[in-house]
Amino acid sequence: MPIITIIGAGMMGSALAFPARENGNIVRLVGTPLDRDIIETCKNTNRHPKFTRDFPQGVEFYQIDDWKEAISGADMIIGGVSSFGVDWFSDEILPFIPEEIPILTVTKGLYDTEDGTLLCYPQLWEERLAKNTNGKKHSMNAIGGPCTSYELVAHDQTEVTFCGKNPAILRRMRDLMQTDYYHISLSDDVVGIESAVALKNGYALGIALTVGLNQRAFGTDTPLHYNSQAAVFGQSVREMAKLLQMQGAGTLDNLCVGAGDLYVTVYGGRTRLVGILLGRGYTIEEAKAELHGVTLESLVVAERVARAVKKKAEKGILNLDDFPLLMHIDGILTAHKSAELPWDDFTSENFR
Repeated sequence: MPIITIIGAGMMGSALAFPARENGNIVRLVGTPLDRDIIETCKNTNRHPKFTRDFPQGVEFYQIDDWKEAISGADMIIGGVSSFGVDWFSDEILPFIPEEIPILTVTKGLYDTEDGTLLCYPQLWEERLAKNTNGKKHSMNAIGGPCTSYELVAHDQTEVTFCGKNPAILRRMRDLMQTDYYHISLSDDVVGIESAVALKNGYALGIALTVGLNQRAFGTDTPLHYNSQAAVFGQSVREMAKLLQMQGAGTLDNLCVGAGDLYVTVYGGRTRLVGILLGRGYTIEEAKAELHGVTLESLVVAERVARAVKKKAEKGILNLDDFPLLMHIDGILTAHKSAELPWDDFTSENFR
């Protein structure tokens, strides 16, 4: 029976144990050093503390101390760390995984370099692995697309994309993970898929601003206003398309994956909550305090992408006027600017 080891017992890593186990595999869920209480809860109750449904029978749980035992004989490893665990995974885990075991990561995000280049995490890990291990290589693959952990656990129909460089490995991963509710497309455009699903994080925050702004204007009990959300959604997709072109990945397929992920992020999760609070008039520090230390990867992505775009603009490669929403979000996060949206900057004249 195939063995799938998941390293990282956060919500998404843990949610993937459901299709993995229900597809007939041996599944081993390993917690990071920050997941000790989660793993103990899973061992005692067979349920993740954030889920309302038990794990499928047979999922095995491991503390980080036993991670090398958990990867013994594995057919694939799923990296389930958040973007805040990227360095830990790079330094403490990757160098010790046998090269023959392919890796599939759920970690979404981008890393900006000094020259304004944006690297997706598979690229970053490949570079660090080659540098720190005298050229050691892994098959680094990733998952992109609209998928929230709690809906995957609930078996809501979900379609994602596995991306990587080796079609045979991707097809094998799909065979191991696909179920009647978890549907998997394949792509060899790692930079495109990973950029698309990372870029949506900052823009989802921008769309959520409209909810908070309307609550500030009309009261917190006001019905949702969809005109403003739709307008900012459209502006987000326009800017995401330009950023994907910057990444050399401006295909319709990549944009559709990013737009789908943007849609699902707007309608639930932590990014929506912080965007609403900022729209209501909270400062970013007040919003973080209100959420009691909840990790907000969207803030990190937005700041990194904005920083990279400004560096590209300084070199004359990009025009900041093409990214009014991104610059507005960056101003809120880094300079405490008002959340009021620059609506006129979103309009244009298009004549044939």
